[in-house]
Amino acid sequence: MKKELVRDWMSQEVISVKPETTLPQAHQIMMDEEIRRLPVVDDHNTLVGIVTLGDVRGAQPSPATSLSIWELNYLLSSLTVEKIMTPKPLTITSEATIGEAARAMLEHRISGLPVVDQEGKLAGIITESDIFSMVVVHEWSENESDPA
Repeated sequence: MKKELVRDWMSQEVISVKPETTLPQAHQIMMDEEIRRLPVVDDHNTLVGIVTLGDVRGAQPSPATSLSIWELNYLLSSLTVEKIMTPKPLTITSEATIGEAARAMLEHRISGLPVVDQEGKLAGIITESDIFSMVVVHEWSENESDPA
């Protein structure tokens, strides 16, 4: 398990958004796709940031606001991902080990890492769920071969 590489467990088909994506659009993508993080890329697929479901929820107005529903909708529709994203997020390469990815996530208290190539272009994403999947697959296959 120690030699497992990120490239073998990362999600390669990553849903990403552009910096000019509005907050409601990003939130809708997350709900529709059942994901908690969206890498933010420029026109050349270079990673420029990441936005999480927590970021989106944190940017939404409090229910105690005195703004009207029309004012709220206007403000939300003009708020872009670029304004709430984490710029230059921690990343990892596909050649790193799962152990390195897990260690980085634990140290930085994050649940996913964008995977980038040498030019900084988005190549995938590795999440805690991917790592849990790897552990379960290895644990299950080791127990199956154990004659105990």
